[in-house]
Amino acid sequence: MTAGPDRAPPLAACPALVLNADYQPLSYYPLSVWSWQEAVKAIFLDRVDVVSHYDRTIRAPAFEMRLPSVVALRQYIPLQRRPPFTRFNVFLRDRFTCQYCERHLPAQELTFDHLVPRSRGGRTTWTNIVTACAPCNLRKGNRLPEECGVRPKRRPFVPTLHELHRNGRAFPPNFLHESWRDFLYWDSELEP
Repeated sequence: MTAGPDRAPPLAACPALVLNADYQPLSYYPLSVWSWQEAVKAIFLDRVDVVSHYDRTIRAPAFEMRLPSVVALRQYIPLQRRPPFTRFNVFLRDRFTCQYCERHLPAQELTFDHLVPRSRGGRTTWTNIVTACAPCNLRKGNRLPEECGVRPKRRPFVPTLHELHRNGRAFPPNFLHESWRDFLYWDSELEP
């Protein structure tokens, strides 16, 4: 396949937003996107409907096709009722914010802290883990919050998938194509 006009964006800059059959994104954070190759393959396998296109065309000897910018699955994928307990989801629940000093940091600068340390019988569960920056985690150390005066600003809780999606909307990715705006609900200025 060859690319369209020279001034068109590179193919790698043309991901497709993937919506469930109800036209909601499968995930907000990370945002559910496919490469242009995955989207084209899904079209040929008749697994998606094209909702919107880029101003970009791909060509092969037997066909020409506008690249999809938004696709919707034909079969609905039920979302899990409870989100998986992962380090990333703990950070997302806590909005990438240290629960002790309330500094907002990138994921690579965050750790998680056991409120009741494991050495004192604490378990690694949603309700015993909070997001922490390294200095606060070190300051608390192997102590209970009441022993060191370092208390989380918010008690840890088991989030719903809806809460994680809502939090994910607060962190839009670097790339948002204009055709995606009708399906994503990040805080953006509305046009009059």
